[in-house]
Amino acid sequence: MRFDKLNLTDALLEGLQAMNFKETTPVQAQTIPLILEKKDMIACAQTGTGKTAAYLLPILNVLCKKEHPEDKINALIMVPTRELALQIDQQLDAFAYFLPVTSVAVYGGGDGAIFSQQEKAMRSGVDVVIATPGRLIALLNMGKIDMSHVQFFVLDEADRMLEMGFVDDIMRIASYLPKQKQTLLFSATMPPKIHELARKVLINPTEVHLSTSKPAEKIDQSAYICYEAQKLALIGQIFSNKQLHRVIVFSSSKQKVKEIYHTFRKMNLKVAAMHSDLEQNQREEVIRQFKNGHIHVLVATDIVARGIDIEDIQMVINYDVPHDVEDYVHRIGRTARAGGEGIAITFVAEKEQHKFSAIEKFIEKEIPKAQLPASLGEGPAYSPIRKGKPNRGKGGKKQFYKRPKKSVERTDNK
Repeated sequence: MRFDKLNLTDALLEGLQAMNFKETTPVQAQTIPLILEKKDMIACAQTGTGKTAAYLLPILNVLCKKEHPEDKINALIMVPTRELALQIDQQLDAFAYFLPVTSVAVYGGGDGAIFSQQEKAMRSGVDVVIATPGRLIALLNMGKIDMSHVQFFVLDEADRMLEMGFVDDIMRIASYLPKQKQTLLFSATMPPKIHELARKVLINPTEVHLSTSKPAEKIDQSAYICYEAQKLALIGQIFSNKQLHRVIVFSSSKQKVKEIYHTFRKMNLKVAAMHSDLEQNQREEVIRQFKNGHIHVLVATDIVARGIDIEDIQMVINYDVPHDVEDYVHRIGRTARAGGEGIAITFVAEKEQHKFSAIEKFIEKEIPKAQLPASLGEGPAYSPIRKGKPNRGKGGKKQFYKRPKKSVERTDNK
């Protein structure tokens, strides 16, 4: 469906045309008309389907008509992370280029000056607030923020917010809002807790399901069954044999992120690391440089697994099998976006085999197992039924892999 076939204002369509947005994605085609009908809605759509625009465009369509109170907060968008808050604020600015609509991203982690700027913007009545729960609660506790004119209440990445323990904060924030409003809940997955939350904050919602939480068809998925001690050398081999320029490597711990980062630095790759030790301005700079191509490889914890809109990702590597089965979908969802193609590789150590087998069952697909480079020696057998326990030889001693006599130099993990 084309955007000009929807009931959008000329000014908003002009902005979309300037951005070369012509055709809607499936989630936009199904949700935008419903939102324009002022219905509460639950939408299940996976990462990379255009769901941010699906709720931003109808909100902007209403606000640009100037039928709302001026100098009041008219829309509140709740998100789990500051990175996602900034991302949505930037996207809103682009859509609203020709519109008299203002917005502010409200998030923690900054200094006192940023807190003051956020407070001032909200007190002055910015049209749209994109906020993380913790920082918004802090501002509401000051008692000077008026949320009584909010017309739109959006919960984006709702499943992630529940996983992060924000359910009480969400309910408290909702208590500051008027009863007469439109509430929209967007989530990549639909666990029972999402429906429980929906019953509390939505009124007779329409449900739209466009995701089965499975990877896009055009993602070329594969896995290396290896020992944990082989992973660092393996990732070095992958990058030594290929010219890769748009890659995200995910690891479950910041310590491993740092180890991978230093390995890549020794290989003279244009690489950056992103983890919880970085200050907010450092994270923003890393994302900016990766987007503009100054950095070719981003090594990160799951802090960027959801929500960050980085286009044209060539490859995603899971250095560790994700702890959550559904996080696998979100990690590899960074590639093959908007109908494109991409590659996803997962390193599976012995103790991770049962988790990887659960992923295969979850996505209803057996992921091809790639052969380890000969220089690394043999890996373990893929026997997930053993629940990832290391194979034991005679006498119960752990069996370690053997390198061939003529192997590559050892990568010291210091």
